[in-house]
Amino acid sequence: MKLFRYGKLNEEKTGILIDNIHYDTSDFGEDYDNNFLATGGIERLEEFIAKNKTNLKPIAADSRIGTPIANPNKIVCVGLNYSDHAAETGLTQEQEPILFLKAISALNGPFDDIIIPKNSFHTDWETELALVIGKKGTHVSVAESTDYIAGYVMMNDVTERHFMKHRGGTWDKGKGCNTFAPVGPYFVTKDELEDDGNLRIWLKLNGELMQEGNTKDFITPVKELISYISDFFGLFPGDIISTGSPSGTGIGHVPQRFLVEGDEIEYGIDGLGIAKNKIVNYQKD
Repeated sequence: MKLFRYGKLNEEKTGILIDNIHYDTSDFGEDYDNNFLATGGIERLEEFIAKNKTNLKPIAADSRIGTPIANPNKIVCVGLNYSDHAAETGLTQEQEPILFLKAISALNGPFDDIIIPKNSFHTDWETELALVIGKKGTHVSVAESTDYIAGYVMMNDVTERHFMKHRGGTWDKGKGCNTFAPVGPYFVTKDELEDDGNLRIWLKLNGELMQEGNTKDFITPVKELISYISDFFGLFPGDIISTGSPSGTGIGHVPQRFLVEGDEIEYGIDGLGIAKNKIVNYQKD
């Protein structure tokens, strides 16, 4: 299933994509949240759709699409998981995967504006495959790791490179700014993707192709990442694990190209849909 949430911010309703038509599933009576994932919600929804498919109503064409998962507890990100991206950033790969947490307050809809932070110099894009965890676990073996995947989403790990590299401390300073985690448009259940290790990833800036890669080039593949991360962070239903970005980000272009007000990024991953964000400058609330 390809699931989504739509409507005004913090008032989203649930929906499903069937034959390229967006249908409302509000009558199902559950949000796509952590509890839904923890208690067999995907199976209940499958039963609901099977019984009510002919009665589902399409949503309005101009509906805002929100984040497909309502309330993830955390977003765990993997840094430098493609050799070509590590090279273009000038950062050093480590012996083990680099992990960092992205602020939940950075969550953003897949078509909502991205805000360039105050005093930003180098706001950049990073299109990434992300996993949605379906059950609780720690110290998960590689052999059993895929059992913890409920499905997949696309995320853009928007990054302020100057904050990240030159403001001291951790990467988090450049990773967790408001709106820096657009997720969606769809939560795609695990059965929909045959191979998460062979998915094309791309991004266009103002219509020009900038980023094109494939998950077959992961340094650490999905199974190993889940196991590794579970040794440091407990896995919980609704958690998002973002697996890293291929090359083609702004820092790697010659000359370097960072986001400015009025830019538009459009990006996609095989099977996960397409997202688009307009870039706007920070304004005080």
